[in-house]
Amino acid sequence: MTGSGSRSDCSTPVDQPWFASSERLAAANLTWLMRQAGAASYGDLHKWSTKNRADYWRLAIERLGLKFDQPFTSVLETPQGVEHPRWLSGARYNIVDSCFQADPAAPAIVHQAEGKPLQTMTYGELEALTNRVAASLTQHGFRPGDAIATILPMTAESVAIYLGIIKAGCAVVGIPESFRPREIAARLRIAGAAGVFTQDVLVRGGKTSPLYATVQEADAPRAIVLPADDAVRVPLREGDLSWSEFLSDTATFPTVMRGPDDLVNVLFSSGTTGEPKAIPWTQTTPIKCGADAHFHHDVHPGDVVIWPTSLGWMMGPWLIFASLLNRAAIGLYCGSPTSREFGRFVQDSRATLLGVVPTLVKAWRNSGCLEGLDWSSIQLFSSTGECSVVEDMRWLMDLAGDKPVIEYCGGTEIGGGYITNTIARPCLAGTFNTPALGLDLEILDEEGRSAFLGELFLVPPSIGISTTLLNKDHHDVYYADVPAGPEGQLLRRHGDMVERLGPSHWRVLGRADDTMNLSGIKISSVEIEQVLQTVPGVDDIAAVAVSPDGGPSRLIVFAVVEPALRDRPKELLDSLQQALRSDLNPLFKIHDLVCLDVLPRTASNKLLRRTLRDGYVPRDPASSTSSSIEASRS
Repeated sequence: MTGSGSRSDCSTPVDQPWFASSERLAAANLTWLMRQAGAASYGDLHKWSTKNRADYWRLAIERLGLKFDQPFTSVLETPQGVEHPRWLSGARYNIVDSCFQADPAAPAIVHQAEGKPLQTMTYGELEALTNRVAASLTQHGFRPGDAIATILPMTAESVAIYLGIIKAGCAVVGIPESFRPREIAARLRIAGAAGVFTQDVLVRGGKTSPLYATVQEADAPRAIVLPADDAVRVPLREGDLSWSEFLSDTATFPTVMRGPDDLVNVLFSSGTTGEPKAIPWTQTTPIKCGADAHFHHDVHPGDVVIWPTSLGWMMGPWLIFASLLNRAAIGLYCGSPTSREFGRFVQDSRATLLGVVPTLVKAWRNSGCLEGLDWSSIQLFSSTGECSVVEDMRWLMDLAGDKPVIEYCGGTEIGGGYITNTIARPCLAGTFNTPALGLDLEILDEEGRSAFLGELFLVPPSIGISTTLLNKDHHDVYYADVPAGPEGQLLRRHGDMVERLGPSHWRVLGRADDTMNLSGIKISSVEIEQVLQTVPGVDDIAAVAVSPDGGPSRLIVFAVVEPALRDRPKELLDSLQQALRSDLNPLFKIHDLVCLDVLPRTASNKLLRRTLRDGYVPRDPASSTSSSIEASRS
């Protein structure tokens, strides 16, 4: 990446946009696409990409230089309509082959473990380790089509494991390493996992916590256990293998070729029914990751892309494909991203793109842990997972010498973003300036009419958008009872509330349903409530998310409890927080607890979470109880 951008006056906190310089635009990947499409402006380019979707994806594939064992005969066919598109008909390939087209001596992963020195793994070294993983899977009896889980921190070895599973023709089942046994067991069951890669323990902030023991408690299938240090430090079940016992010396492996619809990954996204949706990624989904990184994030060969994440969430796989398909390096720090050491890792790795969640930015700003560091190598930031706070994002931009933030909102079931930014348009902190290329969207009010403020619907098809779910009816989830678009087009439900601020600026307001994002992790109200309901003395419970300042979501819990507990709110809050920590996710924090006499429900007993959310008045989280929200039945 070359060039920089500028704002004419940084003293205005909201209205002053960032503009790319002419030098930067000339070197941008997007400029190549505009020339190919014959587009005079970015607006013309986006319109072309949605009117000519097959041509857009053909050019994206050409630009990324993807490798095919057998070429496709057509990019897009829709004999059953756009709800069931056929992408890359006739093709045989394995997306992993396209991840190794950089110079074998070029850096593929720049990585650092907490308290240890910076290391580099080249493309040649990563490919050799990927081949060893694939060969070892075959030698230990795994076969193409098997589902194999990863419950691991994001390390150089876990990237090779991820790619090796896919190269062997198997599918990765991504499960966050922070999850508890019950949540792990549910995901292993839904995906039908035949094996699992995990680690003996997790090390964070100098503290050690069990991981293999947690996976054992989930009654996991055969496990391959990596060491957090030099050797596995826990006893293994019969049939489980240490990393050293598993790993073959064979550094070559014949890639297993697959079709476009064959699975590479199963990821989970919470719905509102409690059980997580199992979303398959196919051999085409990584193309969406690579194209979004190329055209919207302007990733170039030799760049270093850092994004604190996990293979259990979509941004982990996204990071792998976004970097490697673009011949860039992945930056991985195994430790707390809120530490100064992480900031030094960003500095020392010479990162060019840094991905964040807004909660992380706020933590940096409040702690001052990044003061005095040199982040001038960064060309772009990208923010996803939560609504951004404008002041925090302007502070972030200034850390790197006034570099823009690419807001990036999408979903696991999209394989990337549906709305984002482009440096070809003015960038305003905390807002979006374009739908993603190859995608269009509609905002509808409650009457199904086009509106500036309302629920967001996608206009399919696009590479990356899911067409099946493993454990739910895909049509019912995304298409049933959805009104037609203004021009009669089929629309797909996504569930975000969006406001259009002008011809080329949007703001995402949060979820339209009862799913929330907490610290960048998508979770349903029901999943939280099921855990909190088990706390002794709790009779009824509701969990909602609010964003009082338009920033990251805060978890608010409403509870009906036994009389004795109402007089001990601190004890009750501690018990609820401990239940979340031990049975769901230690990253979730209850911001406020409100005790009520009764929760509002409909005549059919449906919990009215929106009534609770809309009636909530932000207050001091340390205050005891409140009954300010009138319970109602309707």
